[in-house]
Amino acid sequence: MNDFLTGLILGLAVAVVLAVVLALRNSAEKKRAGQEIEKYKKMLQDRMELESEGLNKLKSEVEDLRKQNENLRISLNTLSQKPGRKEIQRLDVYQTAAERLCMNSPGFAPVWQAALKESEEEFKKTFLGLMPYIRKHISTKSSDAVLIDDDSQSSN
Repeated sequence: MNDFLTGLILGLAVAVVLAVVLALRNSAEKKRAGQEIEKYKKMLQDRMELESEGLNKLKSEVEDLRKQNENLRISLNTLSQKPGRKEIQRLDVYQTAAERLCMNSPGFAPVWQAALKESEEEFKKTFLGLMPYIRKHISTKSSDAVLIDDDSQSSN
């Protein structure tokens, strides 16, 4: 019985030592796992903060671009309604029509070029030289009569 008690005590001592060793190892693993979980939580939190900042930055950029787009749309509408814009658009339409006629009508191009040259010369005369001076100092009706007389005399 003495041997039985000795074996029992020795077996219990070994079991207690193994239990303590396993408990220490288990607590070390739990501690390491807890540290790893904290590390992952911190990494996740940092990543979420970065993504949140990036998302907020993108949202503010989108909002700024929407405001710029709206401002540009309003500016475009305002500019298209300014005096002279419709005339410029109309001139653009006329230019396109004249180009099409030049390409599609064989006899139109030379006649058009001659008429365009005459119109340009008349326009230059209107703003350069003696004609603007006459128009400026003589009333419109009388200046038209003088110009018509000058043109008829110069052609004779």
